[in-house]
Amino acid sequence: MNKLLPMLFVLALTFALVACGAADEPAGTGADTEAPETTAELPSEIIMGFVPSQDSDKIADTVEPLADRLSEELGVPVRGQVMTNYTALVEAMGNDQVHIGFIPAFGYVLATQRYDNVEAVLKSIRHGSSTYKAQYTVRADSDIQSLEDLEGKIWAFPDLASTSGYLFPAAQLMDDHGVENVEDYFSDMIQAGSHDNALVMVLEGDADVATTFDDARTAIQGDYPEAMEDLRVLDYTAEIPNDTISVNTNLPADFIERLREVFLSFNEDEEMITIMDEVYNWTGIDTAADSDYDVVRSTAEKFSDQVSLD
Repeated sequence: MNKLLPMLFVLALTFALVACGAADEPAGTGADTEAPETTAELPSEIIMGFVPSQDSDKIADTVEPLADRLSEELGVPVRGQVMTNYTALVEAMGNDQVHIGFIPAFGYVLATQRYDNVEAVLKSIRHGSSTYKAQYTVRADSDIQSLEDLEGKIWAFPDLASTSGYLFPAAQLMDDHGVENVEDYFSDMIQAGSHDNALVMVLEGDADVATTFDDARTAIQGDYPEAMEDLRVLDYTAEIPNDTISVNTNLPADFIERLREVFLSFNEDEEMITIMDEVYNWTGIDTAADSDYDVVRSTAEKFSDQVSLD
């Protein structure tokens, strides 16, 4: 069986060694204050990074109109780039290779621990909420009826750095169900590469349970019309802050503010919100503050004996 928690330690060390949804009152990150003077230069091309929550080619095609629209609004070419995984996006942002990152909550926490040039300026709204839950999904005909029944089963999840796919489910099993070591609790643990792939593995019988954002089954209905009927929701985790739109703070401050304004204007633009929905199931965009993700930091501390976030 793969020893995944030591791998998570290695994942965090990579950051240290490599040189290269509803909020009652949305919090901003300085939108109401005057932008400081800056001598930062605007790159000739803005790179916008995404992680593969679904098929990478599909994301690349879907975000192209978003990149085109941002290019028009910002007056500089914008190009979307789908990264191989969460850690690749974080590393690229920290090393000035990506300027705008659609980073999930745990990936954002890792980014801020390793780099000082990554800041969440916006967050997603899904169906009116700025938080969401992770979802455990099994086959409808499975004999698994509770989280206790998962012992000895095969767990498929997107990525070790996935907030909903790995971190919060693992923490819940440890805190609420007395699981001392998740890698010993399951007979196998498989990094599927995306939320879609994790669900497909369960649908096709290659895994017993998948953990994803809720409800990721809708994202695979086009290719698997039977998904809603043949896959059953087993349980949910506690609330998780929604994904971020983070920026590389080496960009000019006035450009970052303009970027924030443009994204927020998409709330009144049906075409753009449809695109955001198709990419990551976003139904709106809100302002964000770094402190919004403190709950994720505290959850990550449960793994402090296996992973260092410094």
